[in-house]
Amino acid sequence: MQFKLAPSDLEVVLTLVRAGTMAEAAKRLGVDSSTVFRMVRRLEEGLGERLFERSRAGSLPSELALNLVKHAEQIESVLENVHAVTLPRRDGLITGTVKINSTDTILQRLILPVLNGLATRQPLLQFVLDTSNQKVSLSNGDTDIAVRATMQPPDHLIGKCLGRIRVALFGSGGDYIPTLSTADLARFTWIAPDDDLPGHPSVLWRKRHHPSITPRYKVNSIVSVTEAIAAGLGVGLIPLFLAHERTDLIQLSDPVDECDTQLWLLRHPESRYIPKVSTVYSYLAEHLTLP
Repeated sequence: MQFKLAPSDLEVVLTLVRAGTMAEAAKRLGVDSSTVFRMVRRLEEGLGERLFERSRAGSLPSELALNLVKHAEQIESVLENVHAVTLPRRDGLITGTVKINSTDTILQRLILPVLNGLATRQPLLQFVLDTSNQKVSLSNGDTDIAVRATMQPPDHLIGKCLGRIRVALFGSGGDYIPTLSTADLARFTWIAPDDDLPGHPSVLWRKRHHPSITPRYKVNSIVSVTEAIAAGLGVGLIPLFLAHERTDLIQLSDPVDECDTQLWLLRHPESRYIPKVSTVYSYLAEHLTLP
């Protein structure tokens, strides 16, 4: 007889791909690791092909497993949508929890100021706002919506470019610098992101064009760079939107084109079937703007 996959089989594959390890998948499914192992072995024997390669890093999915995940995500989205349609609230309110991933900078200065409007409109929605530096995936269900500064958003995600992020040199006082020469910049005390942000455009620009400049202060977020500048500790490169309407920050240079990036609002294509995610995404797409 031909082996038949059940929805529960797809759930196991989806959970293991998202979790990465048997132990974490077992925890999410509410069973023990040996049960997950037996489930996967049964599927592999029935399909006649390996679904996962076991390694010290965890369970690495095969191409077949990733194809099964696509179907599992579609089922997951449809069930969410069916639940919302068959059990509608008479008051039109949306329930559930939506996870939003971003940076501390974007969350504090762009997302939080507009989120209260949505929270008021949809009082039953709950939010998980994640600003950790750990890599999160929309495809693996780590988050529902991402707001990221990038010039190259992933092709497999749906997104909207919210604008261009421009960066310039700021201080708490001083004269405007028409050209950013090393001689001009070397006389300042510098504040910069620490080693947790090695690929930040401002770090790459400084190391590429002014490698002799060594920051005296290093901090773990661009918000902290901004506040250290405002405290009078030195100068640093920060986005213009962080200095918008602040009188304690003075722009010392023209925007540095090489540090430019874009602000993107991103979600997984299948999330359009999930009312809670599509509601939050649509609201942010309309209200989230760069000053």
